[in-house]
Amino acid sequence: MSTAPASLRAHPVQPNVWSPARPPLSMADNTPKGENSANVTVAGSLPNEVLHRAKILIVDDEQTNVLLLERLFRRMQFANIVSTSDSREATALFTKFQPDLVLTDWLMPHIDGFALIEKIRALTGTDEYLPIVVLTADVTQQTRQRALAAGATDFLTKPFDHLTVLLRIANLLQARFSYLKIQEQNAGLEASVRSRTIELEQALTELQNTQRQVIEQERLAALGTMAGGIAHDFNNALSIIMGFSELLLRDAEHGLTKENATPSITTILTAAEDAAKIVHRLREFHRPDKTSAQRLPVDLNQLVVQAISLTQPRWQTQATAGGRKITMTAEAGEIPNIAGDAAELREALTNLIFNAVDALPKGGAIKLCTRQEGAQVVLEISDSGTGMSEEVRQRCLEPFFTTKGKCGTGLGLSMVFGIIRRHEGTMDILSQVGKGTTFVLRFPSASGESVSTNDPVPRLHRPLHILVVDDQPILCQLLCEQLHDDFHSCETAVSGSDALTKFGGAHFDLVITDQVMAEMTGEQLAVSLKKIDRQVRVILLTGYAQDSTTETEYSEAVDLVLAKPLSRSALRKAFARVIAED
Repeated sequence: MSTAPASLRAHPVQPNVWSPARPPLSMADNTPKGENSANVTVAGSLPNEVLHRAKILIVDDEQTNVLLLERLFRRMQFANIVSTSDSREATALFTKFQPDLVLTDWLMPHIDGFALIEKIRALTGTDEYLPIVVLTADVTQQTRQRALAAGATDFLTKPFDHLTVLLRIANLLQARFSYLKIQEQNAGLEASVRSRTIELEQALTELQNTQRQVIEQERLAALGTMAGGIAHDFNNALSIIMGFSELLLRDAEHGLTKENATPSITTILTAAEDAAKIVHRLREFHRPDKTSAQRLPVDLNQLVVQAISLTQPRWQTQATAGGRKITMTAEAGEIPNIAGDAAELREALTNLIFNAVDALPKGGAIKLCTRQEGAQVVLEISDSGTGMSEEVRQRCLEPFFTTKGKCGTGLGLSMVFGIIRRHEGTMDILSQVGKGTTFVLRFPSASGESVSTNDPVPRLHRPLHILVVDDQPILCQLLCEQLHDDFHSCETAVSGSDALTKFGGAHFDLVITDQVMAEMTGEQLAVSLKKIDRQVRVILLTGYAQDSTTETEYSEAVDLVLAKPLSRSALRKAFARVIAED
């Protein structure tokens, strides 16, 4: 009879240590007739994989019982059997061998079956299915309940016949390997789900990145379209300025009179103001909303005028160059404010106008009108273009849906719809093929009063002593000439340090400083000045500011921010504003 390797088998306990009176296993050499064929039948019911893979651990302090069990299992062709007659070694053997089935005696010295089962269950956890069979001659109800409470799976009562043992062991091993197979399948499914989830997350990230890129391309395309026309308008303004300036220089050599100079100078001034408006439109095309949670009152009529001006190069200049004539009209009704982000709304109107222009391949008319309906403000944008079929009308707001082929991204109207929804508005589309399209936008009104753009400006009642700071002397000279005409006195400084020196030696009511200067910016100068005199007012001039509402982006030491170029009227209003704050 073969035995387990010596490295895995414990030495038997000496009989004089502890030897209770209990019956041995009934497995003598005199095997009953027909029992060998029964062994073969039981073994044949188990797949070869189970016979070769199954690991069985036997723990019994009687060496004879251990040898009899090993003999029985080897007849069934089980290949992996480990045993010990010292229960103290069972835990270490279990950890190293990792059996699929454990057979343990109940009454053993040192560590009995109850304690051993508890140790094994602590190592495996309560969720794992590991059959543990108790070998015992004590068949009382109390013993069975105690063994089951510890985690036993089944009992084999001594004395018993080996066919019963084999049948129960075969069933338990079948269940064990079914459990392992399910665990493997679950692990494979979990791995597949994790892998698929990672792939979907990566695909979603790529889609979001692509969408952001396409949206930026859409915005850049709109800006590029306007930039071409704006460059055209800006060059026209520069041509007027340069041309009339050359004429003035020519006439000055022949005794230029005021009467002859006035028309040319007026034309130059008008062209310069137009160029300043062009730059201002570019600044306001898309202003990031740094306070998106705060919705400010917005004059929709003013936004309509701005959108028409922004898109004029597209619907007028380029259309005329392409041989088509497009007319655009606006009807402004008496409407209250709406709460929103002016930059986003301006972007939405710009996209809707561009969409209307694209619907006029042979020219036509575009009309924008505003009105009030109850507690809502309504804006309609109509065109006399090609119109849309019902299918296109139903799908035109879907992202990436376009009828323009490679010329469109399918995101213009989708972006517009998103902006309208963020402003708690609605958008209806009325269209028929060949009869044009009308977009009807409805927004909740912010108040019951219309926006007033003609607020009275307070007038100054005394001249001011002003310090002008700019690293370009010509600009200092120009600003001082304007100030002298209004009876103000001024001094100039060409740097921040120069300004601090002059400020320390005299009293000034107001400091006007450029923002971009070497060594010290205008904002840094304002902070230093307020440390010397907290009452002095500081106006910051910059070519990068969008308008006077951007002073919150600068230090509190800056009282007002003005964008260049600066007209005399704007300068007077600024003086009245900051001095009125005293």
